[in-house]
This record gives sequence, structure tokens and C-alpha cells, in this order.
Amino acid sequence: MVQFKDYFLGNSVSSNKRVADTQKCLRVSGKHNDLEDVGLDTYHHTMFEMLGNWSFGDYFKKEAIAWAWELLTEVYGLPKDRLYVTVFGGDKKDNLPVDEEAKELWKQFVSEDRILHGSKKDNFWEMGEQGPCGPCSEIHIDLRTDAEVKKKLGKELVNSDHPQVVEIWNLVFIQFNRLASGALEPLPDKHVDTGMGFERLCMAIQGKTSNYDTDVFSPLMQFIAIHANVQYGENAKTDVAIRVMADHIRAVSFAIADGQLPSNTGAGYVIRRILRRAVRYGFSYLNFKEPFIHRLVFLLANQLRDVFPELNQQQDYVTRVVHEEEISFLRTLDRGLKRIENFDKTITGPEAFELYDTFGFPFDLTSLIARERGFSVDEKGFQEEMAKQKARSKVDATKETGDWILVGADRKPEFVGYEQTEADSKIVKYRKIKQKNKELFQLVFDKTPFYAESGGQVGDTGFIENANEKIFITDTKKESELIVHYADKLPESLSGVFQAVVDKNTRTRTTSNHSATHLLHAALRQVLGKHVEQKGSLVNDKILRFDFSHFAAMTPEEISKVETIVNQKIRENIHLDEKEMYLLSKPRV
Repeated sequence: MVQFKDYFLGNSVSSNKRVADTQKCLRVSGKHNDLEDVGLDTYHHTMFEMLGNWSFGDYFKKEAIAWAWELLTEVYGLPKDRLYVTVFGGDKKDNLPVDEEAKELWKQFVSEDRILHGSKKDNFWEMGEQGPCGPCSEIHIDLRTDAEVKKKLGKELVNSDHPQVVEIWNLVFIQFNRLASGALEPLPDKHVDTGMGFERLCMAIQGKTSNYDTDVFSPLMQFIAIHANVQYGENAKTDVAIRVMADHIRAVSFAIADGQLPSNTGAGYVIRRILRRAVRYGFSYLNFKEPFIHRLVFLLANQLRDVFPELNQQQDYVTRVVHEEEISFLRTLDRGLKRIENFDKTITGPEAFELYDTFGFPFDLTSLIARERGFSVDEKGFQEEMAKQKARSKVDATKETGDWILVGADRKPEFVGYEQTEADSKIVKYRKIKQKNKELFQLVFDKTPFYAESGGQVGDTGFIENANEKIFITDTKKESELIVHYADKLPESLSGVFQAVVDKNTRTRTTSNHSATHLLHAALRQVLGKHVEQKGSLVNDKILRFDFSHFAAMTPEEISKVETIVNQKIRENIHLDEKEMYLLSKPRV
């Protein structure tokens, strides 16, 4: 929902008041991280398909609840006597009462003993420490046998991580904005954001007790079992491995098809970690010593060709990327195993962390290999090394953001930087942030010539000044509809007119490098193929870096061809026509 944040806050208006969607979601890092549970249970996934409906200031609780019940019971035919609902049970700290409105609405459809009060953790949805939020109402289904239901009521197992008593739909009622102070303020309008897991819905509709028993996963799992020469359901360890591989290939394949290649940093590392976890389970429990997982891409693409055609269209490319990663990690596994042979009978904490950090060995893989060799592993020491790394990362990532303080009339900034590098500007609002233990200020002007970081090009630097002082602008970034200017200090007087001046020399060198990235992109597509797409870039006054997708390292000959093409185009000194274009119609949500 982050992409719709401005609609909820009232900063912009959606051209569609009502939206329904399906989206592919990853839950492998950050606040929602299910990776270590995947395969060990029957209902967590690295990637799942989220179905949802949205209201941007249109309908609210009454309609959302009635329609949800109608869809689940009358359209999908789920048994009413196996459904439970939860409502927000209130929170004293936030001074919020029980959501009696939702409770009364639910009484039209379910008996009161099936309406449960949920905690803030389970029934108050927030996108983060700040931003739009509100109470939510979950719908749970009990898929146990009649005999099990007689022994223990389903309401006693709701939100208790029972594999057959699971949440299938969450109705989020977004009506507050969480400020930096922690206080809640009402939003200008009330909104709805719902999320229903497709895989769990299939489990409920098909009468299964595991997501992996549905036709979403069974073709992949049967293929894996046949080629591993095992029978699913006969051995707990091989069952986990089969589930891990069937789940992980979905996340990896779609991420690559959507443009994210495995790498050592950022989102790319998440994809690499998922794939390596799958390789490791296949290697350790199913005896796949050679690359195998890439063979699943064809099966998955064919299975979902009418639903997600983008994977079917890029099937060969995705297969090659997965294959290259498998080969690479299997080599790494081999080197890591040789490294272990040099250890004594005890693998120390730092040594276990080295295997994790250098060779990509999760701790459980190190433990498995150690047991096979009669070694012991210092798990406490490993966790201490991990804690040190997390502490270092936490310090690097620490950022505190204050609330905006208005100086003048709040309005969208006017950008004039295409035509001029100087302008008379007034400060509209500012806020204080703390990043890496350094205090900075963010300023928003009514008019600005400063280009905000975009398309890989870094933001402009320069200064603002009046008769009394000069404040240096160290960076410029976009935040939703705002152009935000970074400064180390605030002007003594925030009112009045400032002259905003961009560092022209730095911008000229930066824009030249930006143009070169487009030349480089065209040359890469000419030499390597049309599949090459930009996946990121860094452009400043000194260097350019262009990230792109390709399934193998470039050869020296390919690099030379690209360089020749780019240099030739630069020497042609092609005339540049500048035009500012406008959309012919409003973009659809």
C-alpha cells in the first residue's frame, strides 16, 4: 500500500475511488520475514499472491465487511460454521477503544461468540513507525476434521500459529496518521485496504490442510520428488526440502522476470539468499549435487502462462540466470566444505560466521555438515558474531525523522530547474532528521531550481542566501510530491525570500554522465541483446555506474564493442532538442 500513501494522506487524489488487484508479494526481509518458516510448516511462503480491494475515501467498514462475507460464503462456498472474525480490541497506550463499529457490523453475519477481540499486534495495521494506519478485522477459517473441532473449539486456536486454523483475509480500515511523536491524528478521509492470500484461499476452497497440497504447488513438488527418487509424505526431512524448493523457485523466478537479478547487496542479495537456501536443501536432503532447480522454471512458466505471462515470455532468460547461480553456489559449497576440513573438531563462532558471511552457509547447514563429521559448533559464539554485524548495520541505518513544521502556505513545489539554475524562493516547511547520529534539516521551497535525485542522477547541490546569511544545500531528493532539500543547519530567519542557487559546474558534469548512461544502455542492447534492461544506476559529477540484467559476465570483446559504440556517438556531438512533455491523460491507478 506504500504506493498509495499520498491518497491516504490527502496529498493527491486517485482517479479511481475503488480498485481491486492481485500482486506478487515477497516476505523475506524487514518487518515481514517468513523465510526461516518456509518449508518447515504448511502455510508460510517466500512469495505469495495477494488479492485485495481498495477504497480511497469511498466505502468503509459496512460495505467491506458485507462484501467479504458474501464473497467467501456465497461465491466461494466456504462453510459459515468454520469461520471466525477478529476486531481490534482497543489499546490504552494509544487511547483507542474497542472497534465496536466493526463488531456490530459483523453481528449481522456471525454469532457473537465467533467475533474475537484482537490485540494491537494482530488487529491494528501500520505501514511503519510513521504514516497511515488503522484498526483491522481478520477472517479466519478452521480446516481441521470434525473430530478435532469437537475436542477443541476453533476460536481457541485463532492467531495461535495452528497450521489448519489460519487467517485468509484481512480488512484494514485506514483512518489515522501516525506522527513522529507517536500520536495519532485522523486522516482527511477514511479508506479500505484488504489483503487475502491466494494460496491459503485455495487451501480452504479445495478442502486441503496444507497450501502445498493444492494444485498451486503439487505439479512442482511431484516433479522434484520424481527426480529425487523419493516419495513425498514418507520422510519429514525430504518433505521439507521438497516444499522449500517448490516455494523458492516461485519467488526467485518472478523476481528475476520482474528485473531483480541475484547479487551481493540489497534486494539482489535477498533473491540470492532464497535461491541458495533452495540449493542447499536439495544438496543436503535430496542428493542434488548438480544444478537442478533451473529445470523447474519451465514447469512454473507453463503452469502460470495465462496468469503471469511475463514469466512465460522470459522463460529462457530466467532459466539461464538460475542455472548460473546454481553453478556458482555449488562451487562455493565445495570450497566451504574444503574450508571445514581444515577446522578442528570444534567449529568456533567466528569460523561459523566466516562460513556464513564468506561462503553463504546458513548456520543450520554448517551444523548439519558438522554432525556428519562428528564436529561440534559454537552456536552461542556464532550468534554473538551475528549480533555484532546487526549492531553495525543498525547504527549505519539509524534514521529519525521529525514531523513537518509549516512556515508558509502548504503547497506543491514548483520546479524551474530545466530552464534556470537560480530562483527566488520561500521556505514552505521544514523538519529535522537524525541520520547516522548526525542532525540534518530538510527544507521545502515554493519554487526551486534544484533537481531532485531521480533516474540514478544524484540531486543538485548549491546554496540559498539572503542579505544576512548563506545556507549550503548538500543534497536534493524526492519524497512523494515534494522536492526536499538537505541542509546542515536552518536559516536564522525562515521567513522572507531567499535566492536559491544550483552549483552549475557540478550539474553540467552530472548531466553529461547521465546522457552517457543512455548511450551505454543502447550499446549494451545492440551488443548483448534486447533483454538488457536498466536495473539501477548512479550518476554524479565524477562517475557513472549502470546496472543491467544479463545472464553471464561480459567478454573482453563485448566490452570493447560497447566502448567503441558509446565513444563514436559522443564524438558525433549530436544536437540535443529539449522538450517538456505532458501526459495526454491521467495515469490510472
